[in-house]
Amino acid sequence: MKLIRAIIRPDKLSDVMKALYQAEVQGITVYHGQGHGGETSAVATYRGTTVKMELTEKVILDIGVSDTFKEPVIQAILNSARTGDVGDGKIFVIPVEEVHRIRTGERDKAAVTPVTEAARSIYNSNPATHRMER
Repeated sequence: MKLIRAIIRPDKLSDVMKALYQAEVQGITVYHGQGHGGETSAVATYRGTTVKMELTEKVILDIGVSDTFKEPVIQAILNSARTGDVGDGKIFVIPVEEVHRIRTGERDKAAVTPVTEAARSIYNSNPATHRMER
């Protein structure tokens, strides 16, 4: 299992979300941040030290995936977030030791698999867990 953390331009968020939806990624956490990478920014000299004065707005995406979803998620982000300019962002792939889905108590792969698949496997393996949704 992996945690994919992508740092992207805010104006590319809707494109990335559409690409992730098309890749059947259903679980994502989005938050806003500021940072500096290779973008040019205003610099100033303060007490003899050159200081970068400006941070750039970014969007950070965290996506927990099973190993089979790793490459499709990475490709969806790369293809939809790329502008070709400095500041497009980064993707970090972080190993995850354990995952627990709070609602159901599922662990590991079942906890990061889309709910439809996980629900289907629970439904098929344990008739006592069947319930009707309205």
